[in-house]
Amino acid sequence: MRYQIVTLGCPKNTTDSDRIARELAQAGHRATGDRQAADLVILNTCGFIDDAREESRQAAELLATERLPGQQVVVTGCWSQIEREQVIAIDGIGATFGIEAWQEIAEHAGSVEAERDIPDTSIGIGPSAYLKISDGCARPCTFCNIPAIKGRQFRSVEPDALVREARDLVARGAREIVLVAQDSTAYGAEWGDANGLARLIERLAAESGADWLRLMYAYPGFVTPSLVDVMANTPQVCRYLDIPLQHGSPSVLKRMKRPHNMGMVRGTLDRLRQAMPDIAIRTTFIVGFPGETDSEFRELLQFVADAEFDRAGAFVYSPQEGTPAAVMSEQIGEDVKHRRHEELMLLLGEVSARKNARQVGRRMTMLVESEPGQTTEDGDPIIAGRTYREAAEVDGLVFALGEAEPGDFRIVEIVEAMGHDLWAELVD
Repeated sequence: MRYQIVTLGCPKNTTDSDRIARELAQAGHRATGDRQAADLVILNTCGFIDDAREESRQAAELLATERLPGQQVVVTGCWSQIEREQVIAIDGIGATFGIEAWQEIAEHAGSVEAERDIPDTSIGIGPSAYLKISDGCARPCTFCNIPAIKGRQFRSVEPDALVREARDLVARGAREIVLVAQDSTAYGAEWGDANGLARLIERLAAESGADWLRLMYAYPGFVTPSLVDVMANTPQVCRYLDIPLQHGSPSVLKRMKRPHNMGMVRGTLDRLRQAMPDIAIRTTFIVGFPGETDSEFRELLQFVADAEFDRAGAFVYSPQEGTPAAVMSEQIGEDVKHRRHEELMLLLGEVSARKNARQVGRRMTMLVESEPGQTTEDGDPIIAGRTYREAAEVDGLVFALGEAEPGDFRIVEIVEAMGHDLWAELVD
């Protein structure tokens, strides 16, 4: 059977799709990039917020409507985990599965006698690949429905298994391994290991063969001294950290049931920057949380101005059914939420532009991601990639005239800052 996997949502879903592909490959099935040639189309969905669920629904309806005779469409992932009845109601959907249903999907596809010439059917690996180190979430955030979807316990993957998976990703062409989880800093928490993440990074650096290791989704207050030390002293670790803070007002953070000791937050940022003066720190904010006053929003703006994050994203609060915040009084009007979001994004853009401008004149290593043969409008060859300061899919790119293959590392000198992106010249 030939299959195609369509993945929506976050990088953690990408790792789940890869796991589905491995299970199907072991059962003797082949991946295809041509939907018309697929006997089975698997939609891996996201259900984190309303927009994500709507995107999942539309994608499922489109795939079901466009399916060919004899072709089956199945839906898996977060959306089908929490709204299974809505998925089933879509005419043309052959089956639904929840989260982590890798083996069930392979069993649904059935097994075939493996052929000697079956190629590697895992999801295509580019220069950068994701490694999910744990799942589930035990944090009490009042706005988030992830614990209801993924489970309210942390489930860390054994280090030996992660080393094997990282080696496999490197063998398939990855130069950068990106560690992801609902909360990466909780790795090993259920084993009582407060320094589990630091030790895991040390093992991956020593045993995986990856050139770069990048850490995403650190929880405020759990960036331990040992983690900072490992990041600062391990050459393979990118000096980049994503810490979703969600807000800058202690009272709003308290209603969110997030860490609200801003002295602790600022202390963490200071320790990271003292240990790694060139570190790039990314974060995420929510505006329009229930009860957010003008003064609380101004606290957020002041915090952003003071902290000077290198990268940041911002979202308008969206009530999620079943979460405590959805039934809180003093819900903020849509006009106010969107006006505040626009103001925050403007400030974040200004800060990011200033930080990017400071990179002009620096020489850095760039991981090339663009395919060969790309040219400018004038016909000059051009390449695109990322330095340690940019994470795949969420941050900007670095462009330079010249030729290189995907996965090549090139030394570049930054010559111009263009808002979120950078222009560089090849040094070598």
